[in-house]
This record gives sequence, structure tokens and C-alpha cells, in this order.
Amino acid sequence: MVKKILSARSPIKTLEKNLKGGYGPGHLGVFASRKGVGKTACLVQIALDRLFEEKPVIHVSYASRVDYIISWYEELFKKLAGLENLRSEMEIHDRIVRNRVILNFRQEGMKTEQVLKSIEALLGPGHFSARTIIVDGFNFYLPCAGDLALFKKFAADRQLEFWFSCSLRGDDPLFDDQGLPFVLKDYLSSLDIIITLEHDDGRVRLNLVKDHDQISNKKLRLELDPQTLLLTRI
Repeated sequence: MVKKILSARSPIKTLEKNLKGGYGPGHLGVFASRKGVGKTACLVQIALDRLFEEKPVIHVSYASRVDYIISWYEELFKKLAGLENLRSEMEIHDRIVRNRVILNFRQEGMKTEQVLKSIEALLGPGHFSARTIIVDGFNFYLPCAGDLALFKKFAADRQLEFWFSCSLRGDDPLFDDQGLPFVLKDYLSSLDIIITLEHDDGRVRLNLVKDHDQISNKKLRLELDPQTLLLTRI
């Protein structure tokens, strides 16, 4: 009952309903913004949405510290648990930890083929039945067209959904007239969903700029509270 309540109220369901044809297996999505706006918070809430439904998740981190990622999960879980006044908080927390695997790599020193082999080892011999893969800290400013093509093929072959974060950097303008980040324009054939985050009157708004084969630049009815770092419906 608890997981049904949490799932039904999840703003991630609102996000998915705004996507043409939904999301799901075989697709790559990315949250893009400058550093510190809330990309990791969005990724972790997607992961928690799946975990509340008792669906395993693999979190691939290219950050230097795994404890940084774990702290995100702990903090956002506590805030969601407090918001819902969960009575069986520790039991749900323990199930989430059992259903989550965090892998840590250095992008410059690890080929994407090796990363995918590590995921494959969990899915195959490891019998870890994840269908959602979170990829945090991937550097899109490195030449990575081939890497994204590998992720895309792997997602299609194994029927997985991938969600990435993209940290935008450099001087403005960072976006073209359609709202697309310049750094992602060479990779549109591999990326199905592109969502940007922007500060707007003290809140963080989410914009859907690529929805499968359509460039939309649509303001979603979702925002990220900069204080709680939780996604909420508008």
C-alpha cells in the first residue's frame, strides 16, 4: 500500500505523462543545466520512484566520490519519508538499499565498453533485474558520439531506460534559439529526451526541449524546490 501511495503521488509520473509516448525501455534521457542547479536531485528522484515500486536501479557515477551519491539518496529519501509520514520508514529504506547498486568510474580512464560490461555482469550472471540505469557526471564536452551510440544500442538490446546528467559550462549563450544546449546538438540521434533546468523567480523550472523526434521547448508543470531539492507539480 505504501509503495502504491508513493508511486501515485510521484511527480515523476507527471513528467512521464508529458512525454510523447512516455519513456521506458530503449531510450536515453538527459537533464542539462549549469552545475549546482539540481540535475542530480532529478536523477535520484527518478531512481527513488523506481525503487519505491521495488524495481531495482543501477546508478553509474563518474564522480570521484561514491559517498556523495549515497548522501543524495539518504537526504532525499528522508525528505520524502517525512513528507508522507511513513510509518515503516526503515523497512522501506532497507529495501531501497538492497535494490540499488552504485558503480563508480573515471570517464577518462574507463572505456564505455567496460562500463557496459560491468552493467551486463550485474544483469546477467549477477541476476540483478534492473531496468533503469542512472548515469551521473558524464562529460558531454569530451568527444562522446560513439559512447552514446553504444549506450543507445545497449539500452535497446537489453530493454533498459537510461537517464544522464549534463553539466553545462562556459560563457553564455549555452542554448540555441530552440532551447537546445549547444553541447548536445551533435548527439540528438542518440538522445530521446532532453530536459533543461533554469532558475525562475526563486524556483527551478523544468523545460522539455526534445521529446523523441520533436523539438518542443515546452515548459513542464514541474519545478524543483531549491530548498528541499524535491520535484513538485505546479
